[in-house]
Amino acid sequence: MAIDERALVEGKYLEYKGKPLVREGDTICYGDMNEKCILILEIMSYKKVDANEVPDKILIQIIDSKDPGKIIKQGSKEGLYEAFTLGCVWLDQALKK
Repeated sequence: MAIDERALVEGKYLEYKGKPLVREGDTICYGDMNEKCILILEIMSYKKVDANEVPDKILIQIIDSKDPGKIIKQGSKEGLYEAFTLGCVWLDQALKK
């Protein structure tokens, strides 16, 4: 098994409600890695709206921040807004447990 050796990114992240929001390719990560879990949104497909490509099907995952292989909750939604809204609710509930 290869170990991922990416360099730490220095500087500030975009934040939403006081938590880092980072996108790399089709993966969006939301949450503080120092808390027990984070939200991962994986864009599975896009659709064409006018002349733009917008995210369509989104995989939503709440994962353990210390063990990224451990999925706490998983689902899917159509549309980035709906997926992020539902994912934020799940994240808040998981952090309260």
